[in-house]
Amino acid sequence: MGSNQNATAYKIFRAILKPIYKFWYHPTIIGKENIPKEGRFILVGNHIHIMDQCNPISVTNRVIHYMAKKEYFDPQYKEGHFGWFFRSAGCIPVDRTKKDEEATHAALEVLEHDEALGLFPEGTRNGLKEARARELYDEYLQEEEITFEDFYKKAKKNRTSFVNFLEELMKMEAITRDEWIDNIANADEFLEMLLKEKRITREEYFNHIFLPFKFGAVSMSKKTGSVIVPFVITGDYKFRSKNLVVRIGEPLDPEEDLEKANKVLEETMRDMVKENYKMTGK
Repeated sequence: MGSNQNATAYKIFRAILKPIYKFWYHPTIIGKENIPKEGRFILVGNHIHIMDQCNPISVTNRVIHYMAKKEYFDPQYKEGHFGWFFRSAGCIPVDRTKKDEEATHAALEVLEHDEALGLFPEGTRNGLKEARARELYDEYLQEEEITFEDFYKKAKKNRTSFVNFLEELMKMEAITRDEWIDNIANADEFLEMLLKEKRITREEYFNHIFLPFKFGAVSMSKKTGSVIVPFVITGDYKFRSKNLVVRIGEPLDPEEDLEKANKVLEETMRDMVKENYKMTGK
């Protein structure tokens, strides 16, 4: 399918789905004026939910070509039944098991045509995956009176980055092993409690708000001279949510030093999360 056909399908889907999405989740979106109306740019956000990309898409007329895991395009996977939708919407499949040169080439081509690219620098959703939950269960909870199924049902709502941080705190003896075991399934809430009790600092808390950023966004920014437009999402994806806040930041110019660029991007997005938390009183 050609790019013009992709743009047409994208705009049709957006026109149909945008009002449904906004009614259902009721997001508060700040900074939509920061999305460029023309020229190449890379839209970069944190990743907490499958609907994350819908937020910036709903406030710009630009077509955003999102990079998405290849499983969404392949019917042999449970997520792949709507591959036709992702393809027709101009998404780019990425094989996350390797350095996917084909996906990178397709992304660079989007930017070289002065179009918009969307990606998540964490590389995956920051939610506890079943494989990681199984590791934790086997190491710490097998002898407890809880099945893996019940544990994962409770724990999967947590950020992987927070679960990992809580395990670090236990190994550093900043919390006890019993506290760790009792709160693995409620890591997000327990860390908020530790913060309120000043057992961890705000800096420590926010330093673990994201998974480590990959270098794809800053590398492609440098290669193509594209600005990076950061956005962050905080709150819950619930019906008529009262705390779902999306903040879109000002464009960041390309940097020569990729380490510095990635650090600036992460720090910028972390500060944006803090602003959201202030706004919602968290």
